[in-house]
Amino acid sequence: MSEATAMPSMDTTSEDAELVYISDADLPAALRVSRALRNFVDKVGRFGAWFALPLVLITAFDLGIRKTGWFQIWLVENVSPYFGSTLLQELEWHLHTILFGLVLGFGYIWNTHVRVDLIRETLSFRKKAWIEFIGLNFFLIPFSLVLIYFAFMYAYDSWAINRNGACAWWQCGEVSASLVGLSHRWIIKLVLALSFLLVLVAGIAVWLEMAIALFGPGNWRFPLSTVEWPEAAGTTIEGKERLDLEKVEDPLLVKARESEAGSTSD
Repeated sequence: MSEATAMPSMDTTSEDAELVYISDADLPAALRVSRALRNFVDKVGRFGAWFALPLVLITAFDLGIRKTGWFQIWLVENVSPYFGSTLLQELEWHLHTILFGLVLGFGYIWNTHVRVDLIRETLSFRKKAWIEFIGLNFFLIPFSLVLIYFAFMYAYDSWAINRNGACAWWQCGEVSASLVGLSHRWIIKLVLALSFLLVLVAGIAVWLEMAIALFGPGNWRFPLSTVEWPEAAGTTIEGKERLDLEKVEDPLLVKARESEAGSTSD
């Protein structure tokens, strides 16, 4: 697909007009804002995905030393109390919350959340776009705002518990119900609030895309997050190009051919 070299005229509204693929440099202001918001959510989501690694490692470590008994007791008494099972399990829960929360918006902009598409997939592009637009206006964005408010209040209440004048802002606050659990519960609750904020940012990014797709020139083409353009229907899945296995070369044959070419050149 070729990219436009100049900004298309705003009065080009015919669906039958020649398609104009807008380059990044020619995106209108609304789409530039959408792209910036989308990139931000994407980066945070990719960062959040890395928390799967410590989650797996700590879970495996916890299961391993728990079976030894004496070794875990020795680690707690001689190295650090953080090797206790209760602390490790709570840390696992917290890492899971961070992982889940930071990729919520990421999943939306890449269209990886589960959809019940028995009806939606049979509809035309504009009807799909209207469903997305209405859903954002009446469900995702308002619900995210409600969740953000209550989640931040939830985190604030956790921060304010057991607080007095002698406490620095990072001290005191809610602690685990377990005597040997983690402190600073307000931090993980704040992460939960920020995760809903990311969902809101993702929703605004997609809302801007849908608004331009529905109310802008019908022949404009630019990347969409959750809906495919009519001519591209079925070519992607979860933001990635769908492969036709009958046309794709066997990667083993390709690698063998490259190896032969390399040995021949040597």
